[in-house]
Amino acid sequence: QVQLIESGGGLVQAGGSLRLSCAAFGRPFSRYAMGWFRQAPGKEREFVAAISGSALSTYYADSVKGRFAISRDDAKNTVYLQMNSLKPEDTAVFYCAARGANSYSTGTHDYDYWGQGTQVTVSS
Repeated sequence: QVQLIESGGGLVQAGGSLRLSCAAFGRPFSRYAMGWFRQAPGKEREFVAAISGSALSTYYADSVKGRFAISRDDAKNTVYLQMNSLKPEDTAVFYCAARGANSYSTGTHDYDYWGQGTQVTVSS
C-alpha cells in the first residue's frame, strides 16, 4: 500500500508559478513511476506529466510542455510538479499517482495509488 499526499496548490495570477509536491508513504518509492493528472469541473481527469521509476524518462501533455516540469527526490519520497507561466485553463484539481512499474504511463487506469488532490486556481 502506498499513501500519497499532495500539497502546494493555491490561487495564482495568470503568468505566475506554483510548485506542487507529492509525498509518498509505504512501499519503496523509487520503484514506482509517478504521474500528475488534473481534473477541471465538468471534465474528465487528464494526464499532465509523468516520470519513470529511474527518473531517466519524463513525459508531458502537449498543453503543458515547456511550462511544467516533473521531478522526483527518492531520498525524500517526494515527486514535484513545477508549474510556470500558468494560464486560467490550468485551473483544476491536481492529483499525483503511483504506478507499480518502472515505466510511466499516460493512462489513469495504469496507476495503482492516488492522492486526494490539491486545488490550483489561476485567475486572469
